Amino acid sequence: MERPDWAPPGIDITMPSVARMYDHYLGGSHNFEADREAARKAMEFMPGLPKITQANRAFMRRAVRFCVDEGVTQFLDIGSGIPTFGNVHEVAQRADSAARIVYVDHDPVAVAHSRTVLEDNDQAAAAYADLRKPRDILGSSEVGSLLDLDRPVALLLVAILHFVEDAYDPYAAVAELRDALPPGSLIAVTHASYEGIPVPQEQADGTVGVYKDIRNPLIMRSRAEIARFFEGYDMVEPGLVPMPHWRADTELAEEDPWSFSGFAGVGRKR
Repeated sequence: MERPDWAPPGIDITMPSVARMYDHYLGGSHNFEADREAARKAMEFMPGLPKITQANRAFMRRAVRFCVDEGVTQFLDIGSGIPTFGNVHEVAQRADSAARIVYVDHDPVAVAHSRTVLEDNDQAAAAYADLRKPRDILGSSEVGSLLDLDRPVALLLVAILHFVEDAYDPYAAVAELRDALPPGSLIAVTHASYEGIPVPQEQADGTVGVYKDIRNPLIMRSRAEIARFFEGYDMVEPGLVPMPHWRADTELAEEDPWSFSGFAGVGRKR
């Protein structure tokens, strides 16, 4: 397998990555054949995965605009993945040129490409860190130099928590991040669930199996389990809902049925 020039040294390009599979679903080019093959296998059971990722991105953009409208212009985007058109810094800084953004990912390709994209942007940076180690995130030089944690911050956890197994206690990790932020901060979450998927659970389990096989288990949580990530925060209307239902800016009748898979919500710290 030929190694692309943009692939960081030491990366095993034969091992699929969820960040690069996500990039493939979105039609991106920063993925390897191993990522594309795993994505194709997952789509055999859930052919609407590209529509789900597009709904995730659309929610993220609406949520970022909402945060800026609410006066929150600092963003901590964890599990940010590989930059594509309409990324957080583009949306936020278009709405407010003073917005500051720190992207966080544990995929070296995602971080390397993010840093390249942000070379000329002194109000945005990418940190190499893992959601399961929140202290590393909060103590990173990127957060220290760009974000003022005494002022409200928007914590973005878009399509990331469903890749953290219960054994790693994602609720504790998110709580540590939430607790580090001051009142008025916002948290935005999307999460996969069997609820809303337009195929039987047994079929969706085929996709879950693909992610398990590549050692990145996909954890399908219920709406009630997802709501626990917002503890200590008040849900913003319309609450925890299928992604297209969160402050829709298009006619929902035009949405693909796959877009309603999983849940999205925004909360505000009391």
